[in-house]
Amino acid sequence: MENLTPSELIRYSRQMMIRGWGEETQKKIKGARVAIAGIGGLGSPVSLYLAAAGVGYLRLIDSDVVDLSNLNRQVIHWGTDLGRPKVESAAMKLTQLNPEVKIDPINETITPETVTDLLKDVDLVMDGLDSLASRMVINNEIVKRGIPYVYSAVYGMEGYMTTIIPGQSPCLKCIYPAEFIQSGKFPVIGTTPGVIGNLEATEGLKILTGIGKPAIGRLIVYDGERMTFDEVVIKRSDRCTVCCNKK
Repeated sequence: MENLTPSELIRYSRQMMIRGWGEETQKKIKGARVAIAGIGGLGSPVSLYLAAAGVGYLRLIDSDVVDLSNLNRQVIHWGTDLGRPKVESAAMKLTQLNPEVKIDPINETITPETVTDLLKDVDLVMDGLDSLASRMVINNEIVKRGIPYVYSAVYGMEGYMTTIIPGQSPCLKCIYPAEFIQSGKFPVIGTTPGVIGNLEATEGLKILTGIGKPAIGRLIVYDGERMTFDEVVIKRSDRCTVCCNKK
């Protein structure tokens, strides 16, 4: 593992005080490679906090451009970025936040044809998407290749998150077995992806460090209107066409 620089020892000193963290764990984070699929409302806090924590390589995947309607929630993008590819806008901010992190912006759409290359050589995939169909494409790939995947979604003032570890947890198809048509625009207040994105980033760091207990087999449900967090137990389905051997 690559040693930490003097500036990194200062930058990460507070998190290295956490029990079980220390310098060796920080080196592990520095060597980690993480893909963030979607750099919008969820991808904004995920990318900001993973960069701030010193994850050594962040691959930003998105094919959209910054639109005025994004700015109530996609806090990594600013008014000066309108019309700019989201991956370029985000890469600029993240590089300024932490120049020690390698940012790899990829302006491409996740499809069954592109997903293998887009997720090549990564240790972890973080969900910043707004389409279940695209998430299912990622789910198929991560199950096939054994890559951990932190799933999250938001709607209005509600949010959901779980951690998928192939072979240990239910996959996304176990949770959503039926295909359904997803509408385009949906309501969302900016704080909802802020809350869920921060939870997601925390899960990602836990997976990379091995500290704590990830939300495996548990769907975390946030209700901002009632200000509650609930937990739903989820199990692998023996009828799942993706992660079950009985096909």
